[in-house]
Amino acid sequence: MPGHDIIVVGTSAGGVEALISIVKNLPPDLNAAVMIVLHVPRHGTSVLPNILSRAGNLPVSHAKNGEQIRLGQIYVAPPDYHLLVKPGYIQLTRGPRENSHRPAIDPLFRTAARAYGRRVVAVVLTGVLDDGTAGLKAVKIRGGVAVVQNPEDAMYSGMPRSAIENVDDIDHILPLSDIPVVLVNLANTQVKGEDDLVVSDEMKIESDFAELDMVVLNNDEKPGKPSTFGCPDCGGTLWELSEGNLLRFRCRTGHAFSAETLLAKQSDALEDALWFALRALEEKASLSHRMAKRMRDRNQILSAKRLEEEAQDAQGRGAIIRDILFKATAAEETTQALKDKESTDVS
Repeated sequence: MPGHDIIVVGTSAGGVEALISIVKNLPPDLNAAVMIVLHVPRHGTSVLPNILSRAGNLPVSHAKNGEQIRLGQIYVAPPDYHLLVKPGYIQLTRGPRENSHRPAIDPLFRTAARAYGRRVVAVVLTGVLDDGTAGLKAVKIRGGVAVVQNPEDAMYSGMPRSAIENVDDIDHILPLSDIPVVLVNLANTQVKGEDDLVVSDEMKIESDFAELDMVVLNNDEKPGKPSTFGCPDCGGTLWELSEGNLLRFRCRTGHAFSAETLLAKQSDALEDALWFALRALEEKASLSHRMAKRMRDRNQILSAKRLEEEAQDAQGRGAIIRDILFKATAAEETTQALKDKESTDVS
């Protein structure tokens, strides 16, 4: 019987330091393959393989499409590609973003669970918001092992806290320093029970979305029920999926959001709209002033007054929007300060 030889790791903010801490404490003869998703900018250059290679004893590289899975190897998702696990090999795709990320953690966890069931160990480390929670739930449904960094130990507690609050029966909640030992022990422990847990149709569909499977994209039967919300990425209708305490949304083309991420995207869209409105009002006021001056130079006094009134009105409405943006910024700073104080108090 194999051990828990498929280790999938997801992290975001603060993740480089966390990954270094884990990798440097893994032995060179680790009986598992490790796949890592770290949220990186779409057009950025990832040097994570070089960093982890210098830190630890295992070979590290960016995953390649179709690459065979080998024990004792660490695979890192390259920028702008989902890293998916297939039976025996790795697949890279530029499928729809999940939780506004590509690579995203949920597709890695979900496809690993589908392909390897009980052999999978999924690890959620430091990060903001909640990418990884839905994927971790999929791993548990398929009988895998869930390991979560203790939120009090994480640089950013959002992702670990979300996983703990929304996924039942987390196997290990640990400080970062204890995670490598657990991973090694699991890799050397035979998997108990047969891989007889059924892969649900919903899990298959969600896995296939990440692969840009045209059969799934063209199928009108989507998981969940239509919601009243539009997709922030493409504008399409979002389907609402409820899994215990976890509420998620996915559109026809596959963009997926947790409730928390969707709220964050809506907040971003609202701020963008306010900036667009402010810009339009300032441009209107500026143009009205210029036209009014020209009218006065031509002795067209009534027209000039009308344009000056329009300019003043635009400036007044712009001032209201500036005040809203200022107050929103102040509120965010206050909220962040309270969160930082909470974390300090807990520690």
